[in-house]
Amino acid sequence: MSHSRSNLLTGAVLGGLIAVGLVWSGSYLRTVGKIWQESNRIASVKGVAERELKADMALWPVYFRVEAKDLASLQVELQKSENLTRAFLRQQGFEDSELSLSPMKVSDRNEYGSSDKPIVNRYTGSAAVVVRTSKVETVRTASRHTGDLVSQGVLLSSGLYDGNDYAPQYQFTKLNDIKPDMIREATANARKAAEQFASDSESHLGAIKNASQGYFTVEDLDSYTPDIKKVRVVTNIDYTLKD
Repeated sequence: MSHSRSNLLTGAVLGGLIAVGLVWSGSYLRTVGKIWQESNRIASVKGVAERELKADMALWPVYFRVEAKDLASLQVELQKSENLTRAFLRQQGFEDSELSLSPMKVSDRNEYGSSDKPIVNRYTGSAAVVVRTSKVETVRTASRHTGDLVSQGVLLSSGLYDGNDYAPQYQFTKLNDIKPDMIREATANARKAAEQFASDSESHLGAIKNASQGYFTVEDLDSYTPDIKKVRVVTNIDYTLKD
């Protein structure tokens, strides 16, 4: 009789433990299921930061072209145009250290075939005095007065090799100085968008699941003000949503 009672007691204990285990495992599975469900509810948002900034560097190639009947005369004419161009740029406020001479390009018109008419000036030569400076406003002012060079007999030309004109190019070189603040601003804007998304879906914003920073772009504000740059960055962030 005592043996039977012992077996019954043991069975009751085991049954109780199994019941408790089933209740606990069911609760655990529900918790895991809820966590899994919430972890798969994502709000994917973009954060944008933009700034308009003044260019801090200018590159201005002042191209000129000359013609001559022989190479010796061509060299003289090239030197004359270079001297006049350098004098003009110094008068505009640039230092010699900000000026450099590009490689010269020389062409022989006889290479393009014979002509019924005699070629007076057989050779043409091109070069440029290149201004590289932080004086952005000085470049903008000087570039509007290149007619003074023309009046002195300097024949302004397009680019030597790629056909580009001689308009100044403006650059913004301090991107690394503003990157941290712009990334912070873009991230904050992304979070605002995610919070609005969560509110509209009657959810609560969770942690960041994935985040990536886009490329910084630096472009002219428009074709009329190339000295003003529009700097832009976009961040992509995935937030989890929970009830």
